[in-house]
Amino acid sequence: MKLFYLSITLLTLVFTSLAHAQTSPVVTTNFADTLSVRKDTTYWQKSFTGGVNFNQASFSNWVGGGVNSVALGMVMNARALYEKGRTSWDNTADLQLGYVTQRGDTRKAADQIFVNSVLGHKVSKKMDLFGSGTFNTFFAPGYRYDKLPGDQKRLLVSNFLAPAQITFAWGVAFRPNDWFSLRLSPFSPRFTIVNDPDVRIKEVNGVYVKDPNVVAYGVNPGKTTRIEWLALQLQAALSKKLGENVSINARYQLYANYKQLNAIDHRLDAVLTAKVSKYLSTTFGLILLYDKDFAAKLQVQQTLAIGLSYNISTFRKK
Repeated sequence: MKLFYLSITLLTLVFTSLAHAQTSPVVTTNFADTLSVRKDTTYWQKSFTGGVNFNQASFSNWVGGGVNSVALGMVMNARALYEKGRTSWDNTADLQLGYVTQRGDTRKAADQIFVNSVLGHKVSKKMDLFGSGTFNTFFAPGYRYDKLPGDQKRLLVSNFLAPAQITFAWGVAFRPNDWFSLRLSPFSPRFTIVNDPDVRIKEVNGVYVKDPNVVAYGVNPGKTTRIEWLALQLQAALSKKLGENVSINARYQLYANYKQLNAIDHRLDAVLTAKVSKYLSTTFGLILLYDKDFAAKLQVQQTLAIGLSYNISTFRKK
């Protein structure tokens, strides 16, 4: 009977210890010394920055003239970086959406979805082998308002997944410090998607009209996807504090299809942020895009805003 009670007691202690181990730190016992060791969860570093910008103007009996207007914009940047040994996994997302309303007419002022994920393996102090995936498109429909037939106020030119681009890349990365990286990918297949046939338009006698039989964003009529298998991609990224309250984030991409080296794509994204106070900041954003499949000339998007901002970061200072 004593052996039975002793067995029950030992089993109870074992099961209690196992249950406790699932919710408690790992415990190492060395006779008189007991050491509590928590699992290392510091491999992940994360940051988030979000901002809301609001502008409003109204006029009543104002002899100088003016138009009532309301503008609202949202900007969000997030990053999650995993580093353990020679392995790194860097994920970033840049999102923005803004609208302006004048005389009851609401138009889109800014729109972007950009997500990038890079898996790297360090081969030397400043060199990595990497594989990456990039996705970019728009949140909402975009319209053209000029050079239209007299009976038409706007014409759809873009939408969610129309266009969208998914790019994969493998290559070598040069990272001389914590705030700059340069990635060269001799093999970078890209998928361009046009999932809405209504964005296919053409110019006829100086006005734009809808035509489902034209090429849109490099995608042939009747198709929803264009695949470029053999291409080179060069990426440069910079993220640096210029002062106590001023920082810059910039990203440049070059994309060259080996079959069309006379039509190399270039894209530059830059955001300059100056913090006025803990929750107030000024942001200047610039996007330069040259892609012959999208437009014959250089495309420029520029934004300047003052608004509420919130940021949090677990990145370690080096």
